[in-house]
Amino acid sequence: MAEAAAALEEGTYYQAIEEFFVSRRGDPLFLSNADWLLIRKWRRSGLPLRIALRGIADALSGHAHSWGRKRKVGSLAYCAAEVDAARERWQRALSFDDEAETSVSAALTSFADALEAATGLGGRGGAAARSAATELRAWTVPAAGGPPRLEQLTRRLGATERALLEALRADAEPATLDATLREIEADLAPYRGRMPERVLDQIRDEAWARRLLARHGIPRLSLFHL
Repeated sequence: MAEAAAALEEGTYYQAIEEFFVSRRGDPLFLSNADWLLIRKWRRSGLPLRIALRGIADALSGHAHSWGRKRKVGSLAYCAAEVDAARERWQRALSFDDEAETSVSAALTSFADALEAATGLGGRGGAAARSAATELRAWTVPAAGGPPRLEQLTRRLGATERALLEALRADAEPATLDATLREIEADLAPYRGRMPERVLDQIRDEAWARRLLARHGIPRLSLFHL
């Protein structure tokens, strides 16, 4: 049952934004393909759910007090500018200070700890995990030019995670990979017909990554939850 509840953890990002936008808008509205793809853009960029919701709330609150408040907001795109503003505030709050509320260094250290404590790794996965842990710990000590920009760090984490996933997949038994794929496809069934294929592809890829890493006690290497 727990697996079913978490079956499409990745899909909850899309659902939560849809439900929040529709409820704040005030009447039922199906999201358009363009709206789903906008959410996909936010998700792929690593924008945390709470930040996206904060931007949407700010946009709709502003609309409610504007001269055009009698006209319904017809698209999620109306909220894009406020979501971007909320993202900028969140990024400014991130810090390499270990004592900060949103410490990047603490997050990187926790990723490295998890990689070093990972269980059930094969030869390639073990080597990739050790390499990744060493790399992440090095990033907690900013270079002379200062800490990397958030966008740069996000790209680095993504590349490190992809290399790790490739090694884990190479070590995994084909039967295990086939079973995982069947589970993911079954979990995607309720979403088919509601979301564009590109969105489904993104959810599928993230589900693959989460499940493969979780088998070894490794979290996603992302600042998504900071």
